[in-house]
Amino acid sequence: MRLIRIILFALIITAQINAQTDTAASSMEIFIIDSYITPEVPNKFILSFFTSDSATSKLIIMDKKIFDVSKKLSENHKIEIELSQLNLDSAMFKYVVVAYDRKGNETHSEVYHVEIPQGLVITEEQDVGMFRICLGGIVFAIPSPTYLWMNNENHWSITKEIPLFSFYSVGYNYPAGYLGVEYSYVFNANRKNFLRVGYKQIFQVQEIKYISPGLNYFTDFNGYNGLSAELSIGLFQIQNVFTFYTRYRYNFQLQNNGTGFHELSIGLFSNFFSLNL
Repeated sequence: MRLIRIILFALIITAQINAQTDTAASSMEIFIIDSYITPEVPNKFILSFFTSDSATSKLIIMDKKIFDVSKKLSENHKIEIELSQLNLDSAMFKYVVVAYDRKGNETHSEVYHVEIPQGLVITEEQDVGMFRICLGGIVFAIPSPTYLWMNNENHWSITKEIPLFSFYSVGYNYPAGYLGVEYSYVFNANRKNFLRVGYKQIFQVQEIKYISPGLNYFTDFNGYNGLSAELSIGLFQIQNVFTFYTRYRYNFQLQNNGTGFHELSIGLFSNFFSLNL
């Protein structure tokens, strides 16, 4: 019995040593060297890393997009991916590197996060340079035509809104919201001039570009003051610089009943000149 116990003990020790040897042989470390987004167009995600042993490798972005990095055994690995291929809709994305040794054993890196630099528009087609600057200037200058129902009368007006401060959180094609100032001129009406200051929240949706509820304070500079509630719908983008929208707004005084009026307008939205926060 004593001899059998010694033999069993020796077998167990040998098995443990072999298991530790196999584990050590199959283990591999992944070291990230560079991980950044280029500022020049087309914007690219640059990733380079090396492995402690020769391996093939893949890159997994957002748990769904898989890219081959090294198809042949190598210790040095590098890949460049244009952002337009990723179809991102957030201010950051995560990725994991997977390496395969000669025997096919997998080694996964930790999860890494990459932040999108502020000011990048993440779309399939990006237009920048002088053309975009000119379009931004046009958007800044063009007013929005507006149809009003005021005091049982119909009027036309032109309105120009300027986003002053844009606030970003998850989505980056549009801000999460913005604080803006707006001036309106009403034709052939007793009250011709209106100034508004308000906040608009933006919700990006797949079927269209966005839905944006908002609340404003307004004044006509002559004692006609109140609040206006609105809802804007961003329908489509033009050259990835500005968005064509339609808006409904109801304006009302808090102290006097029956003195509100309605507005229906179309326009072009761009936060091209706003301060991004």
